[in-house]
Amino acid sequence: MEDKIKIVLKYLDEKQQRIYLASEALSMGYGGITKVSKVSGVSRVTITNGIRELKEDNFLPLGMTGKKGGGRKKEIDKNPELVTELLKLIDSSTRGEPDSPLLWTTKSLRSLSFELKEKGYNASRELVSRLLKSQGYSLQSNRKTNEGKSHPDRDAQFQHISNQVLSFQEEMQPVISIDSKKKELIGNFKNNGQEWRPKGKPVGVNVYDFPSLSNGRATPYGVYDITQNKGWVNVGINHDTAEFAVHSIRLWWLKMGRDIYKDAKKLLIVADGGGSNGFRIRLWKKELQGLSNELGIDICICHFPPGTSKWNKIEHRLFSFITKNWRGRPLTSYEVIVNLIASTKTKAGLAVKCQLDEREYVKGIKVSDEEYAKINIERENFHGEWNYKISPSITS
Repeated sequence: MEDKIKIVLKYLDEKQQRIYLASEALSMGYGGITKVSKVSGVSRVTITNGIRELKEDNFLPLGMTGKKGGGRKKEIDKNPELVTELLKLIDSSTRGEPDSPLLWTTKSLRSLSFELKEKGYNASRELVSRLLKSQGYSLQSNRKTNEGKSHPDRDAQFQHISNQVLSFQEEMQPVISIDSKKKELIGNFKNNGQEWRPKGKPVGVNVYDFPSLSNGRATPYGVYDITQNKGWVNVGINHDTAEFAVHSIRLWWLKMGRDIYKDAKKLLIVADGGGSNGFRIRLWKKELQGLSNELGIDICICHFPPGTSKWNKIEHRLFSFITKNWRGRPLTSYEVIVNLIASTKTKAGLAVKCQLDEREYVKGIKVSDEEYAKINIERENFHGEWNYKISPSITS
């Protein structure tokens, strides 16, 4: 009987199921309602209603599953103030502007349902979800948008950098964006992302990624040619210092830049405001002086204001594609890192060269006042701490 009932019910609508189960219960006599309810999974109340309909011979028109206006009233119909109470509950945890077309809440559906029940409302999690969506709410994760207190001349500096870049490009002079990428541990460690593999055969990696288990640390320093859409990455094996940063620029010039810009008379460097190439770092300027002397050209520098590093071109035109290229691949050796970086390409024509830099860079090198005074630096009137030019030394 159980199999028969389950098969028949699949082809009946709600009203027909109710009538059919009622007829089966009546044919069994005493205890029939309980037996049919247990076998079919339909409540005794529903079967009883079907029996009443059969006895009254009060069948509804075909296609109707209940009397017009019948059935259990919705909670929202019984309590129209339910939405107001729900919005009161989440008001204390709402983020963003009240006028925003999309609000969001940090409270879970379970806790909201519980709190509404405490207030006397029969509100399930499903009902709370429907009500929130009808009011323009959705689940959202955090987004990195708050850069902290913004410098009042932030936008003006952005415009200044843009003007400088366009000016250099019009004169066919090199423009590069520079920065150091996140340091990477060398070893069989998990790397975020996925890659195509035979089904059920993922690459096995270490459970723990403690630095003590690594075979070293890679420090990629990038130089991105904004005009040519070409990148250079110097992979260091120890410290990210100003000396390392400038030597990475030197290697870019020797390996790529000088062949492209044979008539270069000056170089524009766009850099972040901090790190090894920060505008406050004396050693950074001293090393640039040495580079200017070697190349015999002026080196102009424009720094982004503090807290705006994500706007640096190298971040989303070079580093982001390198990260995509090696996602899901354990960085087990320096060779693997160099090869993965060098194989990075895009449809827009990005080409990258990379090499391993095994030089030792010492931290904590101090530049004395006397040494600093010898730097042939010319600061611009607009934020000279961010915008300056270093020319070859007269005495060099």
